[in-house]
Amino acid sequence: MRSHELFVRLGVFIMCLALSMSISSGMDALAGSKGEMHIRFSTWHPPVSREVKTVWIPMLEELKKRSNGRITYTMYSGGALGKGPEHYDIVAKGLSDMGYFTATWTPGRFPLSDVLSLAVWVDGKDIGTDIGNAMYKRILHREFPGVKMIELNGCIKASLWTTKPVRTLEDCRGLRIRTPGGHQTTYIKALGAEPVFMPLGDVYLAMETGTIDGLVTCPPLVLAFKLYEVARHGTIAAFGCVTEGVIMNEKSWERAPDDLKPIIEEVCSNPFRTTGGLTVKVYKVMMKEIADRGVELYYLPPREGCRWYARFQDMTRKWVADLEEKGLPAQRVVQMYNEECERRDVRCVACPPEWK
Repeated sequence: MRSHELFVRLGVFIMCLALSMSISSGMDALAGSKGEMHIRFSTWHPPVSREVKTVWIPMLEELKKRSNGRITYTMYSGGALGKGPEHYDIVAKGLSDMGYFTATWTPGRFPLSDVLSLAVWVDGKDIGTDIGNAMYKRILHREFPGVKMIELNGCIKASLWTTKPVRTLEDCRGLRIRTPGGHQTTYIKALGAEPVFMPLGDVYLAMETGTIDGLVTCPPLVLAFKLYEVARHGTIAAFGCVTEGVIMNEKSWERAPDDLKPIIEEVCSNPFRTTGGLTVKVYKVMMKEIADRGVELYYLPPREGCRWYARFQDMTRKWVADLEEKGLPAQRVVQMYNEECERRDVRCVACPPEWK
Protein backbone atom coordinates (compact mmCIF):
# COMPACT_ATOMS: atom_id res chain seq x y z
CA MET A 1 0.00 0.00 0.00
CA ARG A 2 2.76 2.39 0.91
CA SER A 3 4.51 1.46 -2.28
CA HIS A 4 1.30 2.19 -4.20
CA GLU A 5 0.89 5.59 -2.47
CA LEU A 6 4.46 6.47 -3.27
CA PHE A 7 3.87 5.61 -6.92
CA VAL A 8 0.70 7.70 -7.00
CA ARG A 9 2.38 10.69 -5.36
CA LEU A 10 5.29 10.42 -7.79
CA GLY A 11 2.83 10.38 -10.67
CA VAL A 12 1.05 13.45 -9.33
CA PHE A 13 4.39 15.23 -8.94
CA ILE A 14 5.38 14.45 -12.51
CA MET A 15 2.00 15.68 -13.77
CA CYS A 16 2.31 18.89 -11.79
CA LEU A 17 5.84 19.43 -13.05
CA ALA A 18 4.71 18.87 -16.63
CA LEU A 19 1.81 21.29 -16.12
CA SER A 20 4.13 23.87 -14.62
CA MET A 21 6.55 23.55 -17.55
CA SER A 22 3.67 23.82 -19.96
CA ILE A 23 2.41 27.01 -18.27
CA SER A 24 5.92 28.44 -18.21
CA SER A 25 6.40 27.60 -21.87
CA GLY A 26 3.10 29.26 -22.67
CA MET A 27 4.08 32.39 -20.77
CA ASP A 28 7.38 32.52 -22.66
CA ALA A 29 5.52 32.14 -25.93
CA LEU A 30 3.16 34.93 -24.89
CA ALA A 31 6.09 37.19 -24.05
CA GLY A 32 7.66 36.33 -27.37
CA SER A 33 4.43 37.05 -29.23
CA LYS A 34 4.44 40.57 -27.84
CA GLY A 35 7.86 41.05 -29.45
CA GLU A 36 9.15 43.40 -26.79
CA MET A 37 12.80 43.97 -25.97
CA HIS A 38 14.76 45.96 -23.44
CA ILE A 39 18.16 47.36 -24.42
CA ARG A 40 20.82 48.06 -21.82
CA PHE A 41 22.99 50.71 -23.49
CA SER A 42 26.48 51.51 -22.20
CA THR A 43 28.90 54.33 -22.99
CA TRP A 44 31.90 55.93 -21.36
CA HIS A 45 30.63 59.42 -22.27
CA PRO A 46 29.69 61.53 -19.21
CA PRO A 47 25.93 61.79 -18.49
CA VAL A 48 25.92 65.54 -19.24
CA SER A 49 28.00 65.24 -22.41
CA ARG A 50 26.75 66.30 -25.81
CA GLU A 51 27.04 62.69 -26.96
CA VAL A 52 24.64 61.41 -24.31
CA LYS A 53 22.23 64.32 -24.46
CA THR A 54 22.06 64.86 -28.23
CA VAL A 55 22.89 61.44 -29.67
CA TRP A 56 22.46 58.41 -27.39
CA ILE A 57 19.29 59.32 -25.50
CA PRO A 58 17.58 60.69 -28.65
CA MET A 59 18.65 57.56 -30.55
CA LEU A 60 17.17 55.26 -27.90
CA GLU A 61 14.02 57.37 -27.72
CA GLU A 62 13.69 57.08 -31.49
CA LEU A 63 13.90 53.29 -31.19
CA LYS A 64 11.12 53.43 -28.63
CA LYS A 65 9.02 55.69 -30.85
CA ARG A 66 9.41 53.73 -34.09
CA SER A 67 8.70 50.43 -32.33
CA ASN A 68 5.53 51.87 -30.74
CA GLY A 69 7.00 51.34 -27.30
CA ARG A 70 8.07 47.75 -27.86
CA ILE A 71 11.73 48.73 -27.44
CA THR A 72 12.63 50.15 -24.04
CA TYR A 73 16.04 50.95 -22.64
CA THR A 74 18.26 51.64 -19.67
CA MET A 75 21.19 54.03 -20.11
CA TYR A 76 24.54 53.31 -18.42
CA SER A 77 26.71 56.36 -19.11
CA GLY A 78 29.85 57.82 -17.61
CA GLY A 79 31.58 54.46 -17.37
CA ALA A 80 28.95 53.08 -14.96
CA LEU A 81 29.74 49.54 -16.11
CA GLY A 82 33.46 50.01 -16.59
CA LYS A 83 36.24 52.26 -17.87
CA GLY A 84 36.46 53.49 -21.45
CA PRO A 85 38.86 50.82 -22.81
CA GLU A 86 36.60 48.07 -21.40
CA HIS A 87 33.50 48.99 -23.36
CA TYR A 88 33.97 46.61 -26.27
CA ASP A 89 34.14 43.67 -23.87
CA ILE A 90 31.31 45.06 -21.74
CA VAL A 91 29.03 44.57 -24.74
CA ALA A 92 30.70 41.47 -26.17
CA LYS A 93 30.40 39.64 -22.85
CA GLY A 94 26.80 40.70 -22.29
CA LEU A 95 27.10 43.15 -19.39
CA SER A 96 25.14 45.44 -21.70
CA ASP A 97 23.19 44.69 -24.85
CA MET A 98 24.41 47.60 -26.93
CA GLY A 99 27.12 50.17 -26.43
CA TYR A 100 29.66 52.62 -27.76
CA PHE A 101 33.27 51.46 -27.76
CA THR A 102 36.59 53.06 -28.72
CA ALA A 103 38.84 50.64 -30.59
CA THR A 104 41.87 52.93 -30.41
CA TRP A 105 42.04 52.46 -26.63
CA THR A 106 42.97 48.78 -27.01
CA PRO A 107 46.23 48.97 -29.04
CA GLY A 108 46.91 46.09 -31.38
CA ARG A 109 43.48 44.50 -31.03
CA PHE A 110 41.93 46.02 -34.17
CA PRO A 111 45.08 46.91 -36.17
CA LEU A 112 43.59 47.67 -39.58
CA SER A 113 40.66 49.56 -38.08
CA ASP A 114 43.13 52.16 -36.85
CA VAL A 115 42.95 53.49 -40.40
CA LEU A 116 39.78 55.35 -39.35
CA SER A 117 41.81 57.38 -36.87
CA LEU A 118 44.31 58.68 -39.42
CA ALA A 119 44.56 62.47 -39.67
CA VAL A 120 41.61 63.55 -41.78
CA TRP A 121 39.71 66.80 -42.17
CA VAL A 122 36.15 65.82 -41.33
CA ASP A 123 33.89 67.99 -39.19
CA GLY A 124 30.80 65.80 -38.80
CA LYS A 125 30.37 62.41 -37.16
CA ASP A 126 27.60 61.70 -39.65
CA ILE A 127 30.15 61.86 -42.48
CA GLY A 128 32.71 59.93 -40.44
CA THR A 129 30.14 57.18 -39.94
CA ASP A 130 29.39 56.96 -43.66
CA ILE A 131 33.10 56.44 -44.26
CA GLY A 132 33.52 53.98 -41.39
CA ASN A 133 30.49 51.89 -42.40
CA ALA A 134 31.79 51.70 -45.97
CA MET A 135 35.20 50.57 -44.72
CA TYR A 136 33.56 47.97 -42.47
CA LYS A 137 31.72 46.44 -45.41
CA ARG A 138 34.79 46.50 -47.63
CA ILE A 139 37.35 44.98 -45.27
CA LEU A 140 37.22 45.91 -41.57
CA HIS A 141 34.47 43.38 -40.75
CA ARG A 142 37.30 40.85 -40.44
CA GLU A 143 38.39 42.40 -37.15
CA PHE A 144 35.07 42.20 -35.29
CA PRO A 145 33.90 38.58 -35.08
CA GLY A 146 31.43 37.59 -32.39
CA VAL A 147 29.52 40.89 -32.16
CA LYS A 148 26.85 42.59 -34.23
CA MET A 149 28.38 45.76 -35.68
CA ILE A 150 25.74 48.48 -35.75
CA GLU A 151 27.99 51.30 -36.96
CA LEU A 152 31.72 52.03 -37.16
CA ASN A 153 33.17 55.50 -37.41
CA GLY A 154 36.20 57.66 -37.16
CA CYS A 155 35.75 60.65 -34.90
CA ILE A 156 35.51 64.24 -36.11
CA LYS A 157 38.94 65.77 -36.42
CA ALA A 158 40.82 66.52 -33.23
CA SER A 159 42.92 69.63 -32.70
CA LEU A 160 45.65 70.72 -30.30
CA TRP A 161 44.52 72.45 -27.08
CA THR A 162 47.25 74.00 -24.94
CA THR A 163 47.99 76.29 -22.03
CA LYS A 164 50.14 78.55 -24.23
CA PRO A 165 49.98 79.52 -27.92
CA VAL A 166 51.26 77.08 -30.54
CA ARG A 167 51.73 78.54 -34.00
CA THR A 168 54.55 76.57 -35.62
CA LEU A 169 56.24 73.20 -35.62
CA GLU A 170 58.99 74.68 -33.50
CA ASP A 171 56.48 75.72 -30.80
CA CYS A 172 55.62 72.05 -30.26
CA ARG A 173 59.08 70.96 -29.18
CA GLY A 174 59.26 69.67 -25.64
CA LEU A 175 55.55 70.05 -24.89
CA ARG A 176 53.89 67.27 -22.89
CA ILE A 177 50.65 66.48 -24.69
CA ARG A 178 47.93 64.07 -23.62
CA THR A 179 47.05 61.52 -26.30
CA PRO A 180 44.16 59.03 -26.53
CA GLY A 181 46.55 56.58 -28.19
CA GLY A 182 46.74 55.31 -31.75
CA HIS A 183 48.02 57.54 -34.53
CA GLN A 184 47.77 60.67 -32.43
CA THR A 185 50.60 59.36 -30.27
CA THR A 186 52.91 59.13 -33.29
CA TYR A 187 51.73 62.52 -34.58
CA ILE A 188 52.62 64.17 -31.28
CA LYS A 189 56.07 62.57 -31.39
CA ALA A 190 56.50 63.65 -35.01
CA LEU A 191 55.91 67.26 -33.96
CA GLY A 192 58.70 67.03 -31.40
CA ALA A 193 56.37 66.88 -28.38
CA GLU A 194 56.07 64.15 -25.75
CA PRO A 195 52.85 62.10 -25.76
CA VAL A 196 51.30 61.31 -22.38
CA PHE A 197 48.48 58.79 -22.06
CA MET A 198 45.97 59.44 -19.28
CA PRO A 199 42.18 59.22 -18.86
CA LEU A 200 40.32 62.32 -20.00
CA GLY A 201 38.97 62.74 -16.49
CA ASP A 202 42.51 63.41 -15.24
CA VAL A 203 43.44 65.98 -17.89
CA TYR A 204 41.88 69.05 -16.26
CA LEU A 205 43.95 68.77 -13.07
CA ALA A 206 47.07 67.78 -15.00
CA MET A 207 46.83 70.92 -17.14
CA GLU A 208 45.91 73.10 -14.17
CA THR A 209 48.99 71.93 -12.24
CA GLY A 210 51.33 72.02 -15.25
CA THR A 211 51.89 68.29 -15.35
CA ILE A 212 51.01 68.43 -19.05
CA ASP A 213 50.92 71.35 -21.47
CA GLY A 214 47.91 70.32 -23.49
CA LEU A 215 46.02 67.58 -25.26
CA VAL A 216 44.79 66.47 -28.64
CA THR A 217 41.04 65.87 -28.72
CA CYS A 218 37.81 66.83 -30.46
CA PRO A 219 35.53 69.79 -29.59
CA PRO A 220 32.70 67.88 -27.84
CA LEU A 221 35.15 66.49 -25.28
CA VAL A 222 36.66 69.93 -24.67
CA LEU A 223 33.15 71.02 -23.73
CA ALA A 224 32.09 67.87 -21.85
CA PHE A 225 35.13 67.94 -19.55
CA LYS A 226 35.25 71.77 -19.29
CA LEU A 227 38.80 71.78 -20.63
CA TYR A 228 38.27 75.28 -22.00
CA GLU A 229 38.92 76.47 -18.45
CA VAL A 230 42.53 75.26 -18.57
CA ALA A 231 43.29 74.97 -22.30
CA ARG A 232 43.10 78.61 -23.29
CA HIS A 233 44.59 78.14 -26.78
CA GLY A 234 43.38 75.95 -29.62
CA THR A 235 45.51 75.22 -32.67
CA ILE A 236 43.02 74.02 -35.25
CA ALA A 237 44.53 71.34 -37.45
CA ALA A 238 43.59 67.84 -38.62
CA PHE A 239 44.88 65.27 -36.15
CA GLY A 240 42.26 62.66 -36.90
CA CYS A 241 40.90 61.18 -33.72
CA VAL A 242 39.92 57.65 -32.73
CA THR A 243 38.13 54.62 -34.19
CA GLU A 244 34.78 54.06 -32.47
CA GLY A 245 31.37 52.57 -33.01
CA VAL A 246 28.16 51.04 -31.73
CA ILE A 247 28.08 47.27 -31.31
CA MET A 248 25.46 44.88 -30.04
CA ASN A 249 25.93 41.69 -28.07
CA GLU A 250 25.51 38.82 -30.51
CA LYS A 251 23.04 36.90 -28.34
CA SER A 252 21.04 40.06 -27.64
CA TRP A 253 20.82 40.66 -31.37
CA GLU A 254 19.73 37.07 -32.03
CA ARG A 255 17.02 37.34 -29.35
CA ALA A 256 15.63 40.55 -30.82
CA PRO A 257 12.24 40.09 -32.56
CA ASP A 258 12.78 39.81 -36.30
CA ASP A 259 10.50 42.74 -37.11
CA LEU A 260 12.44 45.03 -34.73
CA LYS A 261 15.87 44.30 -36.20
CA PRO A 262 15.34 46.52 -39.28
CA ILE A 263 14.27 49.37 -36.98
CA ILE A 264 17.44 49.03 -34.92
CA GLU A 265 19.61 49.06 -38.03
CA GLU A 266 17.75 51.97 -39.61
CA VAL A 267 17.92 54.15 -36.51
CA CYS A 268 21.38 53.20 -35.27
CA SER A 269 23.44 52.59 -38.42
CA ASN A 270 24.15 56.34 -38.46
CA PRO A 271 22.89 57.64 -35.10
CA PHE A 272 24.39 61.07 -35.71
CA ARG A 273 22.34 61.62 -38.86
CA THR A 274 19.25 60.13 -37.19
CA THR A 275 19.46 62.51 -34.23
CA GLY A 276 21.18 65.50 -35.80
CA GLY A 277 23.83 65.32 -33.07
CA LEU A 278 27.51 66.07 -33.78
CA THR A 279 26.96 66.79 -37.46
CA VAL A 280 28.92 69.32 -39.54
CA LYS A 281 26.42 72.00 -38.52
CA VAL A 282 26.85 71.17 -34.83
CA TYR A 283 30.66 71.27 -35.16
CA LYS A 284 30.46 74.98 -36.02
CA VAL A 285 28.22 75.57 -33.00
CA MET A 286 30.66 73.77 -30.69
CA MET A 287 33.62 75.76 -31.95
CA LYS A 288 31.73 78.98 -31.30
CA GLU A 289 30.86 77.81 -27.78
CA ILE A 290 34.54 77.14 -27.09
CA ALA A 291 35.56 80.54 -28.46
CA ASP A 292 32.83 82.26 -26.44
CA ARG A 293 34.34 80.72 -23.31
CA GLY A 294 37.55 82.62 -23.94
CA VAL A 295 39.66 80.10 -25.84
CA GLU A 296 41.82 81.68 -28.53
CA LEU A 297 41.40 79.69 -31.77
CA TYR A 298 44.28 79.70 -34.25
CA TYR A 299 43.70 78.05 -37.62
CA LEU A 300 46.94 76.62 -38.92
CA PRO A 301 47.87 78.35 -42.23
CA PRO A 302 48.09 76.03 -45.27
CA ARG A 303 51.87 76.32 -45.63
CA GLU A 304 52.50 75.54 -41.97
CA GLY A 305 49.88 72.81 -42.09
CA CYS A 306 51.77 71.13 -44.94
CA ARG A 307 54.87 70.96 -42.73
CA TRP A 308 52.87 69.16 -40.03
CA TYR A 309 51.05 66.84 -42.43
CA ALA A 310 54.25 65.80 -44.21
CA ARG A 311 55.38 64.37 -40.87
CA PHE A 312 52.03 62.69 -40.38
CA GLN A 313 52.43 61.04 -43.80
CA ASP A 314 55.81 59.69 -42.73
CA MET A 315 54.08 58.13 -39.72
CA THR A 316 51.51 56.53 -42.05
CA ARG A 317 54.27 54.99 -44.15
CA LYS A 318 55.90 53.54 -41.05
CA TRP A 319 52.58 52.23 -39.67
CA VAL A 320 51.85 50.56 -42.98
CA ALA A 321 55.31 49.01 -43.18
CA ASP A 322 54.97 47.56 -39.68
CA LEU A 323 51.60 45.97 -40.46
CA GLU A 324 52.70 44.74 -43.88
CA GLU A 325 55.53 42.85 -42.16
CA LYS A 326 52.82 41.04 -40.18
CA GLY A 327 51.02 40.07 -43.35
CA LEU A 328 48.25 42.67 -43.13
CA PRO A 329 47.20 44.62 -46.28
CA ALA A 330 47.71 48.00 -44.64
CA GLN A 331 48.65 50.02 -47.71
CA ARG A 332 45.57 48.85 -49.59
CA VAL A 333 43.43 49.69 -46.56
CA VAL A 334 44.83 53.26 -46.49
CA GLN A 335 44.10 53.57 -50.20
CA MET A 336 40.55 52.32 -49.64
CA TYR A 337 40.12 54.83 -46.83
CA ASN A 338 41.34 57.68 -49.00
CA GLU A 339 38.92 56.58 -51.74
CA GLU A 340 35.97 56.63 -49.32
CA CYS A 341 37.06 60.04 -48.00
CA GLU A 342 37.37 61.54 -51.47
CA ARG A 343 33.91 60.25 -52.40
CA ARG A 344 32.58 62.52 -49.66
CA ASP A 345 34.87 65.50 -50.37
CA VAL A 346 36.92 64.76 -47.25
CA ARG A 347 40.68 65.27 -47.27
CA CYS A 348 42.83 62.60 -45.63
CA VAL A 349 45.96 64.65 -44.89
CA ALA A 350 47.79 61.59 -43.53
CA CYS A 351 47.61 59.68 -46.82
CA PRO A 352 50.96 59.86 -48.67
CA PRO A 353 50.48 61.49 -52.09
CA GLU A 354 52.01 58.53 -53.94
CA TRP A 355 49.14 56.30 -52.73
CA LYS A 356 46.33 58.51 -54.02
